[in-house]
Order: sequence, then C-alpha cells, then structure tokens
Amino acid sequence: MKLNYLNKPLSAVGRWIATALFCVAAIAFVWQGSFFSNTAAWAGSTYMIATADAGNQVKDKVNKDAGRAKGFIRDTADKVEQTANKNARRVENATDNDNNLLERRAKSDRDLIEKRAEEDASRTQEAVDNTKNAVKRAVDGIKDAFN
Repeated sequence: MKLNYLNKPLSAVGRWIATALFCVAAIAFVWQGSFFSNTAAWAGSTYMIATADAGNQVKDKVNKDAGRAKGFIRDTADKVEQTANKNARRVENATDNDNNLLERRAKSDRDLIEKRAEEDASRTQEAVDNTKNAVKRAVDGIKDAFN
C-alpha cells in the first residue's frame, strides 16, 4: 500500500495513452475511408481479399486451440479434485478414521469441491464451444461476403 501515491498519476497517464491511441486509430480509419466509397478498392486490395483456404486455416486453428483449452480445463478440474481428495485423506489420517465431526466435514467439503469443479469445468468448456462456433460463423460470414 506504500505505492498508492503512484496510482493517480499512472491512471492519468494510462487514460492519456488510451485517448491518444484511440485518436490515432480514428484518424487512420478516416484516412482509409476511400474503401467505403469505392467498393472496387476492396476487391483490389491485397489485404482485404479473403480466400477459402485462409478461412479453413482459421477454422482449423480454432478447432485445435479449442481442443487444447478444453483439455486444460479438464486437467485443472482433475487437479482440484485430486487436491480435495488429498486434503480429505489427511484429515482422516489425522483423526485416526474415527468418523468424527472434522472428518465428516472434510468429506462433505471434498464432495462439494468435486461437484463444483465438474460444474465449472462443464460451463467453461461450453463457453469455449460457443466461442469456437461464433468464430466459425464469423469466418463463414466473411467468406460469403467475398463470394
């Protein structure tokens, strides 16, 4: 908390930089505005041509990255469950398996943690799928626009 005196000046500098970047982007957008009035410029621009191959490459990349993200999510949920089980076993060992209040509470907590880890992993994987599908739809829309 000793650096609080820096927060205000840094946030002001950050706002100034963000404003400057926004202005530069706006100027560049307006400068290239000829693309909006002349649609032939769109077709002639080497930067604006979307090919089916590029669209397929993007889709393949999205599939690959989504698969890796879902694998990471599953691994994280498994690690959380392993840790919960390890902690419950430690409590069991510390209480000599006499099924007392602490042991029952540890088992209850373990079950709750496992349940929530599965629910969170499922929701997060569904969000990854939704994002993947949105990107694919966007690529298809761009490909359709150029066909």
